[in-house]
Amino acid sequence: MTNSKSLALGALALVMSSTALWAQTELTVYTAVEAEDLERYAATFNEDHPDIKINWVRDSTGVITAKLLAEKNNPQADVIWGLAATSLLVLKTEDMLEPYAPAGLDALDPKFRDSDNPPSWVGMDAWVAAICYNTVEGEKLGLTAPTSWADLTKPEYAGHVVMPNPASSGTGFLDVSSWLQMMGEEGGWAYMDALHNNIAAYTHSGSKPCKMAAAGETVMGVSFAFRGAKEKANGAPVEIIIPEEGIGWDMEATAIVAGTAKEEAAKTLVDWSITPKAMEMYNVGYAVVGIPGMAKPVEHFPANIPEKMIDNDFEWAANNRSAILEEWSKRYDSKSEPKG
Repeated sequence: MTNSKSLALGALALVMSSTALWAQTELTVYTAVEAEDLERYAATFNEDHPDIKINWVRDSTGVITAKLLAEKNNPQADVIWGLAATSLLVLKTEDMLEPYAPAGLDALDPKFRDSDNPPSWVGMDAWVAAICYNTVEGEKLGLTAPTSWADLTKPEYAGHVVMPNPASSGTGFLDVSSWLQMMGEEGGWAYMDALHNNIAAYTHSGSKPCKMAAAGETVMGVSFAFRGAKEKANGAPVEIIIPEEGIGWDMEATAIVAGTAKEEAAKTLVDWSITPKAMEMYNVGYAVVGIPGMAKPVEHFPANIPEKMIDNDFEWAANNRSAILEEWSKRYDSKSEPKG
C-alpha cells in the first residue's frame, strides 16, 4: 500500500512538473508587424502550438533594428518574426542570427530565404511601396493624382506630401534604397532634394502617411499597399497608386536570435512561420507570400503590383544602410516629426 501510494505521488509530481514546464515555454519575439495583426498571428500559431506563449516586443522597423543592435552583447529576444530582410542581413553580418533550415524550406520561393545553407533567415511575405492619394482633398485643392514618383516633385504638390523617415521605418528605407537603385546615386539624391521641397513631414511609421491621407490630414502619403487597401476597405476616399517607374519592396522575415536559451521552441516557431497555414494568414493583408502560387488576390490591391516590383538588391541595401541613413538624415531630418 505504501509503495502504491509513493508511486502515485511520484506520478502526480511528474505530471505537475511536466505541466509547469509546458506552461513556462515563453518566447520573447521582436517584430515590426502591424500592431493590429499581432493578436491574430499569436492565436493562429497557438492553434497548433498551445504550449508556446509569445511575448511580443513591437515597434517600427528602424527602432527594432536599432534595439537588436544595441542588445548585441546581451540579447533579449529569442526570435525575430516579421522584420525587413534588409535589417536581418545587417544583423547577419554582426553574427547575431542562428542559422537554421526550417521544415518546409524547399517549398519557399528562393528569393524568400537567405542564400547561405543553412539560411540565417526565411521570408514570410513582401510589402510594397505605394502612394495613398485622398481623392476628396485632392479635388478640393484642384490637384490631379500623381502617376509616377517624378510627379511628387511638381510645385503644386508643395506641402501636400508625407512620407516615412527611413531611419525609423522599413517602408521609408525601401523607398530611399529603391530610388537610389532605380535612378543611380546621383539621380536618387537629386530626386530626394526636389521631393524634400514638397514634404510636409517625415513620419516615424510606414503606415502613418497613408492613415493621414485616409483621414484627410494630407493629400498624399507615401506608404505601402497593404495599408492603403485596408483604409479603402474601411471606406476612406483613397486611391492606391503604383508609380510607373517601379516600386521598392522588402520581405517580412523570420530568424532565431543567436544565443537564445529556448532554441527548440524558437525552431518550432520558425518552422511554423513558413507553413501553408502561416502563408494563408499573411495573405489576409499581403498579396505576395513566400510559397509560390499560394497567394489569393487581396481586395483593393492594384493588379499590376508584381510587374512593378523592382529587381531589389537586398545585399546592396543592407551593406549601404548606415551610409544611406547618415546622408539622408544630414539632408532632410529637419522635417521629421518629433519622436515619442
